[in-house]
Amino acid sequence: MSRRLISLFAVLFVFSLVAAACGSSSNPTTAASSETSSTTTTAPSGDSGALPDLGGQKITIAIENAYLPFNYIDTQTNKGAGWDYSAIDEMCVRLNCTPDFVSAAWDGMIVAVSDGQYDMAADGITITPDRAKVVDFSDGYINIDQRMLVRVDESRFTSADELAANPDLRIGSQVGTTNYDTAVSLVGADRVDAFDQFGFAVQALIAGDVDAVIMDETAGQGYVGKNANDVKLMGDSLSSDQLGFIFPKGSDLVAAFNAVIAQMKADGSLASVSQKFFGDSFTITYDDIADVTYSSTTTTAAP
Repeated sequence: MSRRLISLFAVLFVFSLVAAACGSSSNPTTAASSETSSTTTTAPSGDSGALPDLGGQKITIAIENAYLPFNYIDTQTNKGAGWDYSAIDEMCVRLNCTPDFVSAAWDGMIVAVSDGQYDMAADGITITPDRAKVVDFSDGYINIDQRMLVRVDESRFTSADELAANPDLRIGSQVGTTNYDTAVSLVGADRVDAFDQFGFAVQALIAGDVDAVIMDETAGQGYVGKNANDVKLMGDSLSSDQLGFIFPKGSDLVAAFNAVIAQMKADGSLASVSQKFFGDSFTITYDDIADVTYSSTTTTAAP
């Protein structure tokens, strides 16, 4: 995600801060299953608290399938894998729900959830006040640092401030992300090139079309992978962001997922999932995953 994708100790610390919260669901695509009355079940032996029983409800989950180590398509099985899949599969076992992961492009994902096209989305989504105006967030489940990815032989600058001071240098990032917002704050919109996917931005970096790419450190480590001869991460963290799942405004699923996040934090299961995908043993890179074709019905940029 050598240095870990995210230090396991940092992950454990973040999970120690997770707390349960409340919310309330209304998604026309799952109206039939939503009619199932929700009951409270006793937590499994050794776990803390009690969880709502969603009665087998099908939960449609928008997921990009192109954001290591959170989600990707395994080329061996042609199935989705990653932190999001493992964590949500376990959450649905405990909540008695059925996850239905749907590939969706990042651009427009937040708006699509807000419009009720999906019950929720899981894609390493940063919690921000602007996004919280149109969707409800779960409690944060992890912190991610934003970093600069540069060419391995870069010698013109060694920090974000030095890059910003040179008007000839350009930054690439994925449109609609907080990374893009950070790039604009650093050098101004005129010096930022927007890309539909981070993979395209990294290709532009290697080709010399941009001079740095701002992205989450987890994604940056994934891109370094087999491109270690071409790119590297540089400088200190530009921002530390908390990630959460998103839901349509007023969804009762918020309370359910906050409860299971808290329970899995308390019993150590979230830390175990993170150790698998954020530790040194996770060696999958962007060169190892399958390309994804999206059939999203929305093209509106996410806030």
